[in-house]
Amino acid sequence: MRHYYTADAIREAEAPLLASLPDGALMRRAAYGLATAIGRELRRRTGGIAGRRVCAVVGSGDNGGDALWAATFLLRRGAAATAVLLNRERAHAKGLAAFCKAGGRVVETVPTAADLVIDGVVGISGSGPLRPNAEAVFAATTAPVVAVDIPSGIDVYTGAADGPHVRAALTVTFGALKPVHALGDCGQVELIDIGLDLPPTALLGFTAADAKARWPVPGPTDDKYTQGVTGVLSGSAAYPGAAVLSTGAAVAATSGMVRYAGSAAQQVLSQWPEVVAAPSPQAAGRVQAWVVGPGLGTDENGKAALRFALDTDLPVIVDADGLTLLAADPALVAGRDAPTVLTPHAGEYERLAGQPVGADRIAAARGLATRLGATILLKGNVTVIAEPGSGDTYLNPAGQSWAATAGSGDVLSGIIGALLAAGLAPGEAAAAAAFVHARAANLSATNPGPGPAPTSASRILAHVRSAIASL
Repeated sequence: MRHYYTADAIREAEAPLLASLPDGALMRRAAYGLATAIGRELRRRTGGIAGRRVCAVVGSGDNGGDALWAATFLLRRGAAATAVLLNRERAHAKGLAAFCKAGGRVVETVPTAADLVIDGVVGISGSGPLRPNAEAVFAATTAPVVAVDIPSGIDVYTGAADGPHVRAALTVTFGALKPVHALGDCGQVELIDIGLDLPPTALLGFTAADAKARWPVPGPTDDKYTQGVTGVLSGSAAYPGAAVLSTGAAVAATSGMVRYAGSAAQQVLSQWPEVVAAPSPQAAGRVQAWVVGPGLGTDENGKAALRFALDTDLPVIVDADGLTLLAADPALVAGRDAPTVLTPHAGEYERLAGQPVGADRIAAARGLATRLGATILLKGNVTVIAEPGSGDTYLNPAGQSWAATAGSGDVLSGIIGALLAAGLAPGEAAAAAAFVHARAANLSATNPGPGPAPTSASRILAHVRSAIASL
């Protein structure tokens, strides 16, 4: 499991380590890891370290010291290194002295021939956009940038950038991941262990191993009922495809059973003959969880289907038209004891919450989860999943935007529903589903040529099983 920590938590964990080590030892430990990561990046891009030209852009804090020490280590490995000091009087004195002693040169701007730039302007204590002098330095270079801890100008907690900021190809961070490393534009992220002793945190992220550990696998005594029966209330005359996608995703996600109750039974059965269809929710028979909303419509029939699902004592995942209906009548979900998962995109969130998501997507998801007593899966390139009671929040960076296509959310809702029916807790069901959904989207865009190709919800659905198998 990935854990994400605030700047305050990092500083608190660093304090006893700083007290127990010689002065400057922790910084040099971090800088050595940074230099090693930069060396790998140089070898990947240029084939080696010796003779390559590196420039550190140095601010006044410890990140500037990290950058100077890393440049010093690279000098000792045969690189040529320069440094731009944005505030010479406040540059890290010992780091600067070591850099100059090793043969480093202080310059006014990044050399045009630089192979790589180190962003050591601000660290996790910084806030706000780049100041004009720093902005001008980075604007004048086209060399790839390795950021120290975070790309300067990006908020460490929200990942938002409200002005000029560094665009890093690689971000090297120390001790622990911070929320920005999931939420912000950090390029590739590499974590360097510097020996911090950190407690568990409520801000989490699934890895493939976490999804694998939780994904239902039938045992020798399981049958189609014990593995979970997913009920699906989706689709309408206007949107039968939503029923096909959401029901098909539930079929693909687990080996239990799927029951469909809606107006698109003919289209669903033509694609998924293993589905058991019923003329109404009341006639569907026993299920362990309901998926309600995709393409359902917002008329009285849609509202009746939503009310039916929410009146049960079963887990329910509500998406799309179901969210529109819920925004108009939030009392439908009030007081539910059974797990409820809501999966809004930004527009649906605004209708539910009465305000835009804003820059702090974690706070937005947590606030709505608390208000409605439901697990909130806030869609986006980085999915934020907030639990209403524990405060546990999962961040799932997709790494790409292939899932941003019509019908993709219908697929996600079916996967979540199947995992709820199999008995997963709502937050973990949503987090595991989001992880596999993003991987399926990425797989669906893969083709035999040199790069990815456009995809669609149907193709994403077709790769759900492959995504699960790849765990």
